[in-house]
Amino acid sequence: MKFSCKRDQLIRSINTVSKAVSQKTTIPMLKGILLKVNDKNELCLMASDLDMSIEKRMEVSSEKEGSVIVDAKIFGEIIRKLPDGDIEISLDENEKVNIKTDSSLFTIIGQDPERFPGIGEIENIEGQIVFDKKSLIEMIRKTYFCASPEESKGIITGVLIELKDGDMSMVALDGYRMAVVREKTENKEEKNLIIPANTLYEVSKILSESEEDEDEKVTFVLSEKKCVIILKRTKVIMRLLEGKFLEYKKIIPSENNIKVKVNRRALFDSIERASLFSRAGKNNLVKIGMKENIMNINSNSEEGNVSEDIIISKEGDDLLIGFNSKYLTDALKNIDEDEVIMEFETAVKPCLIKPLEGDSFEYLILPVRIS
Repeated sequence: MKFSCKRDQLIRSINTVSKAVSQKTTIPMLKGILLKVNDKNELCLMASDLDMSIEKRMEVSSEKEGSVIVDAKIFGEIIRKLPDGDIEISLDENEKVNIKTDSSLFTIIGQDPERFPGIGEIENIEGQIVFDKKSLIEMIRKTYFCASPEESKGIITGVLIELKDGDMSMVALDGYRMAVVREKTENKEEKNLIIPANTLYEVSKILSESEEDEDEKVTFVLSEKKCVIILKRTKVIMRLLEGKFLEYKKIIPSENNIKVKVNRRALFDSIERASLFSRAGKNNLVKIGMKENIMNINSNSEEGNVSEDIIISKEGDDLLIGFNSKYLTDALKNIDEDEVIMEFETAVKPCLIKPLEGDSFEYLILPVRIS
């Protein structure tokens, strides 16, 4: 194997496939990137963590075909630290990879490409889903962080994509909070799929960095257990989670007797400041008191305390309620509207955050009991 290419182009390709390099595994192959040069002056880079596999193709000047696995971390760091310009990469008969510039020569140990886990092609295609690229990226941004990060939690480590009658919902929850985001879609069939949240987040970054226009459509090709996204020079294969997602609609309260209209930015900033003290306490606790047209945000710790008032418009009874500050700020920073509605029932029932009109998003957050 022997080829040459521009450093900056190779860095972009490495950055893309590195999103599928496993960070926790003890399997050496899953810490590597497969480099494969064909006779069409094309280099294909591949990586896989078994949940997600990424293939990235780029143009190179090829002198000799071949393939090898390189350690992703070492290879990536070397390429990033090289000066701008042309790089020549070759593989010798001893499985050593030589990385050469006008003034530098690095040699690293390669591994047998036959040991790379098969990315595999989709079999028994069950359908396709077409997304608007910009909307898909936004919906992922507004939901993925609410999925559980604990692998033992099973199905709720994933994000539900629900399609029905031209409507699309994306749902994530972790037992303490839930995000539901809705959009219109051109897909008319009924379809549900659950994708691991961390995988979906990496996909959103790949889409944001891809060469396609912002208005480009993104197609998911589906089988029973996998989903494939094919872009101009990138292919992403994702494992779908199997099982039935929680019946999230039953969790959303239909009637709350306390409704508050509040400026989103003012509330976010106030909770951010209060969280400076809440982090030192238990559950990142901030207390929110609502009386007439004033909302008071306060937190206390051994290091100090803070109390702030913001103007609100309220219907219903006064209330004092506690929350994990992170859960509130995570939701508020991913909302684009200037004002939001917050609905409450009691100090031990969840808070519902939604837009002034419509149902484009809903965030449900469980309170923290306060003495």
